[in-house]
Amino acid sequence: MATASQTDHAEQVHDKAKQALGFVPNLVSEITKENPAVGDAYLSSQGIIEEGGVLSPAEQQAVILAVSSYNDCHYCTKAHAVAGQQAGLDAETTATINEGGLPDDERLRSLVRATRRILGKRGWLSGADEEEFDDLGLGRPELYEIIGLVGVKTISNYVNHIAGTEVDEPFRP
Repeated sequence: MATASQTDHAEQVHDKAKQALGFVPNLVSEITKENPAVGDAYLSSQGIIEEGGVLSPAEQQAVILAVSSYNDCHYCTKAHAVAGQQAGLDAETTATINEGGLPDDERLRSLVRATRRILGKRGWLSGADEEEFDDLGLGRPELYEIIGLVGVKTISNYVNHIAGTEVDEPFRP
């Protein structure tokens, strides 16, 4: 049973979601129902990276789609296909990433490839990997941002796996 403090915290997280997104997504409702601190950490971390990261909004969404498709998240692949298009990705690019392919755009291709390599190697990139990505314009600032987005999306992807979160109407095709 939630304490009064947890209920207050959940309401604060819902307010934060409404401010950022215009509504409270089912994912945020699910997290805060069980543990408002995790919901707050999720929204706060995502917001900090969105506002202060080195990647553009479209690049961030490409990385998020790559993480969510890698983790086979039914909810986040749909939510971020919409968010990706709002950030400037075209429908073909979001579909390609969600289907495990690589986008045509060279920069996005490099970011998606780096994301999948980081996930596949659980962060254990070799010197050759780093050199390859550096040659593509992805230094440690970009790689660390990818890792940050992997961490944030792991929260939502795994919660959605456990909860079977219903995809919100605005994210449905």
